[in-house]
Amino acid sequence: MKKAFTLLPFLLILLVSCKASAPGGLESAVAIEMKKIKIGGKDWKNPTPDNDESVKMGAEHFQHHCQVCHGLDGHNTGVPFATKMSPPVLDLGEKDVQEFADGQLKWILENGIRFTGMPGWKGILDDNEMWHVVRYMRHLPPKGSLGIPAVYQESEEEHEATEKGAAGKSEQKPHSHQHEHKHAAGEEHHH
Repeated sequence: MKKAFTLLPFLLILLVSCKASAPGGLESAVAIEMKKIKIGGKDWKNPTPDNDESVKMGAEHFQHHCQVCHGLDGHNTGVPFATKMSPPVLDLGEKDVQEFADGQLKWILENGIRFTGMPGWKGILDDNEMWHVVRYMRHLPPKGSLGIPAVYQESEEEHEATEKGAAGKSEQKPHSHQHEHKHAAGEEHHH
């Protein structure tokens, strides 16, 4: 018991001194190269047409499922933790990402990439929806052109309201999220 109390101050100092920091260049480069080795689907062909309708369908799914990490535009716009992840969340417009074959991008969407934070969407999105997301990824809008995801805008507004509230100047607005979309087999989702 006495040892636990002796170690407690040391552990508290250690905990207080810890902070998250961006990964180094070497760490990021190794992580990117490891991803290239493990990714399948190189020979898979995208069956969706390369047209505006397909890109729009992909954008709708992307902005629902992917924007939390990649921003609305795929360039991480407004995502506060994107550079602090280890490895960092990739800007999907970067050369390293765009050099992947369509099938490899679909494979990543389906399976995710272990130890990176990238989840697999198999069972959540169907094959056709994933292929449409790949179409969107090939036609990303310019960085910053779609603004910041609402979840981060609200966080910033709530932070400012809290600071003002501490000074007795703010009224908090209730916030809610309402949207709907369809997934595989026409199932509607309401959030």
